[in-house]
Amino acid sequence: MSTPFKIGILGCGNISRGYGKTFLPYPHIHIAGAADIDPARAAAFVQEFGGTAYPTAEAMLADPSIDLVVNLTIHHAHYEVIRQCLHAGKHVFSEKPLALTYAEASALVTLAAERGLRLACAPITFLGEVQQTAWKLIREGAIGTPRLAYAEVNWARIEDWHPNPVPFYDVGPLFDVGVYPLTVVTAIFGPARRVTGFGTVLYPDRVTKEGLPFHLNTADFIVGIIEHAGGAVTRLTTNFYVPHAGNKQHGLEFHGDAGSLYMRSWHDFHAPLELAAYGQPYAPVEPVKPPYEGTEWSRGVVDMVEAIQAGRPQRATGAQAAHVVEIMEAIKASYTAGHPVAVQSDFPPPAPMDWSQ
Repeated sequence: MSTPFKIGILGCGNISRGYGKTFLPYPHIHIAGAADIDPARAAAFVQEFGGTAYPTAEAMLADPSIDLVVNLTIHHAHYEVIRQCLHAGKHVFSEKPLALTYAEASALVTLAAERGLRLACAPITFLGEVQQTAWKLIREGAIGTPRLAYAEVNWARIEDWHPNPVPFYDVGPLFDVGVYPLTVVTAIFGPARRVTGFGTVLYPDRVTKEGLPFHLNTADFIVGIIEHAGGAVTRLTTNFYVPHAGNKQHGLEFHGDAGSLYMRSWHDFHAPLELAAYGQPYAPVEPVKPPYEGTEWSRGVVDMVEAIQAGRPQRATGAQAAHVVEIMEAIKASYTAGHPVAVQSDFPPPAPMDWSQ
């Protein structure tokens, strides 16, 4: 790969350093620059990771040398920003979710296809070593026919750690973090066909780290039952209330006729993984290769770039991301209306990583 693939970072908030640091080991990917609504943040990013600090997003998109834009803007901006990038002729990898409605997410997938561009979206944690190991074991029949998954997302109170919690609560825990295990289980179990949801506000009146009160209008506790096309069922629990520390409910459990798999985290690539035959105690399982410690944020972009260069499909796709948005929208519609809601969309199944096949 003699010519580095040039990427632009759009949005230089909290997550941008995680991306910047995890691009460093890949010489075939070059950070050409960054832009942010706060120019000082873009300047700080390029000072650490190199490239040009563009004064505006438009200036970055006008640079013909940039092949792909990594969109790290806030949730509410994703649809318009991705649309702008695609119209500028750039491939796009976006932070999650792809959009806040399925209509918008589907429109972005269509636009990318019409313009002959690649579109991908986080979360990419299904590409992690432990997650891929669990998927490989399920494919190989280690737990027999898989029929049930439990996904736990107890994500604490955003105001405990984030300086600007209100946008997270406006979106809610389902769209902010429920998207992670939903992407893992749809990669493994396939698309959803019906969901049933429950949602409520547990803790309506909150206070920021600076002592400013704010009130919740969006559910901070949501449960979804997802019925997959292949017959498996996922129960998803999400909230912005229960703390991480001391909480006994974590990660993902997969249950089949012959046994169970327990993944301590759907997020970390090095999370403990345990396997049990039916009715027997769990025992640790080694991942198929030494895992990355934590989450390698760049992994989906790296796979996407290598897919473009090789002319193969990337593993994280806009189509799967749009399907996950439809699931989340359907869960919300279900708990609002009080009945199950059908899910119609589909996506090409992602290939396992080469090292886990």
